Amino acid sequence: MEFSLTDAEFKTFKDFIYDKSGIFFSEINRAILENRLFEIMLKYQYKSIMDYYEKLKNDPVEVRNFLDLITTNLTKFFRNQPQFEALEKEVLPDIAKRNEFSRTIKIWSAGCSTGEEAYSIAAVTAYILKLTEGWDIKIIASDISLKSLMIAKEGIYKKERLDEIPPYLFDFAFEDFGDIIKVKDDIKKLITFDYHNLKYDFSYKDFDIIFCRNVIIYFDQPAQKEVIDKFYKLLKPYGYLFLGHSESLFGMQTKFKFNKVGNAITYIKDEL
Repeated sequence: MEFSLTDAEFKTFKDFIYDKSGIFFSEINRAILENRLFEIMLKYQYKSIMDYYEKLKNDPVEVRNFLDLITTNLTKFFRNQPQFEALEKEVLPDIAKRNEFSRTIKIWSAGCSTGEEAYSIAAVTAYILKLTEGWDIKIIASDISLKSLMIAKEGIYKKERLDEIPPYLFDFAFEDFGDIIKVKDDIKKLITFDYHNLKYDFSYKDFDIIFCRNVIIYFDQPAQKEVIDKFYKLLKPYGYLFLGHSESLFGMQTKFKFNKVGNAITYIKDEL
């Protein structure tokens, strides 16, 4: 059975997704959207794709389910290793020095998917600051997918997902159960998982570090600018922003300062 959207149908769903999430589906990604909608058509036996659209317009729960389906991405621990080396060797020591009196650090993993990024951040941060040294570490991990957040909260993964983890961090942060691994409770308790759509305002603020990797690549330029401006406001002065390896602020009007650490690129909120 073949399935494809007419141009009018594609525009209808594309505009709906953009309105609800800020995610922009270009013509290049049309096949991805068609495949996801075809899965829905087969599963729920809709007579036409516009019947499903009518349901979406009137059912907020189905909107979340739909966004789950089109935004879930495969991720892994310690993805883009140079960034975690920068976090460990320069960024965290710098923030620790500035926050030595408050002894607090606050990090946001925006678009955390199934939690691998958040736990990677927590493992490095806890290891560097040493859990016993009296630091208050708060990591907020958010995503638009409730299904992904449920997996993240469990903190249980197939061992194959940890192929890039440094051995000393594996022993520090994870328990080995053969084919699966479990995040240790001391690491899990550092993270609060929360549903959040980057299109809307966030209730948290005063972050030292924000990770938002491989997320804004799915937004068009106006939505990217809006999100980056929000990040700037939510960071403390001289806070750090990490983006995905294929994402850049080049050409965007922003107050962020470019910062290269080894083979990694970060951006700094360079103001008091």
